[in-house]
Amino acid sequence: MKKNIHPVERAVRVVVGVGLVSCVFVGPQSPWFWLGLVPLATGLIGWCPPYAIFGISTCKTK
Repeated sequence: MKKNIHPVERAVRVVVGVGLVSCVFVGPQSPWFWLGLVPLATGLIGWCPPYAIFGISTCKTK
C-alpha cells in the first residue's frame, strides 16, 4: 500500500474522524457517527482505497 494522501489531508481526516466518533459517546449519540472510523482509519494509515482504484494521489511524488 503506497501512501496516496497528503499529510495535511491526513490531519484533517483524523480530526474529522475523531470528532464524528466522539459524537457516538457525547452529543446526539446516533450510531451513524460510527462512520467516522472510515476517515480516521484512512488518515492514520495514509492510504485511501477509492483513491487507489481511480489512480488519485494527493501526495507529492519524488
